[in-house]
Amino acid sequence: MTDRAASRSGGFSTIVFDLDGTLIDSEALILASFRHTMLRHLGEAPPDAVWRATIGRPLAVQVRDFAGTDAEAEAMISTYTEHNLSNHDRLVRSFDGIRESLQLLRESGKTLAIATSKRRVAALMGLAACGLPEDWFAAIVTADDVTRYKPDAEPVLRALAGAGSADARSAVYVGDSVHDMRSGRAAGVSTAAVLWGPNDRSVLAPEVPDVWIERPDQIPEVLSGS
Repeated sequence: MTDRAASRSGGFSTIVFDLDGTLIDSEALILASFRHTMLRHLGEAPPDAVWRATIGRPLAVQVRDFAGTDAEAEAMISTYTEHNLSNHDRLVRSFDGIRESLQLLRESGKTLAIATSKRRVAALMGLAACGLPEDWFAAIVTADDVTRYKPDAEPVLRALAGAGSADARSAVYVGDSVHDMRSGRAAGVSTAAVLWGPNDRSVLAPEVPDVWIERPDQIPEVLSGS
């Protein structure tokens, strides 16, 4: 934990989480939908690593790297969304220890929120599939709720406002991508990088997160200031 984060002896009072790769394991679904979409529209699928690097940004932004026109981008979005939603519950998995860690945070009086680049319908499906009740979170901010997406500060700031937190210094944004780290930093909160998502330490280290969390079961201890 850096000096900036460690200065809060009682840990963070408001904890904002990313969703994909942080609270739910949706990588298999995301990559399957990517391959399906690229094969249909381009005739071939680029390496998974190409799409994996864009995880954490809204679908409408992601497809612009592959579509030649606005019409093609819209068609890709439609194909991806149809595949993603129809295969959602078959491919999405829980991360071991996430539910128990969130329960402990709530019992200790922490306020939880979510800031995700997913559309709301998919975000709520993900929570339900992984047994994470919506009412555990004081705010759930999705791509439908913002005009500026991660790495902009807006998603995190809206989550803080929805959670009733006016003090960014007592808040942390927990995520698995460089887009999460940049969004949290832009919002003026501390950042916590998790290592069970698609990105390893070498990818996230250049963003200099305030906190590293290696396993889901470490979340309560690390974010409570221990």
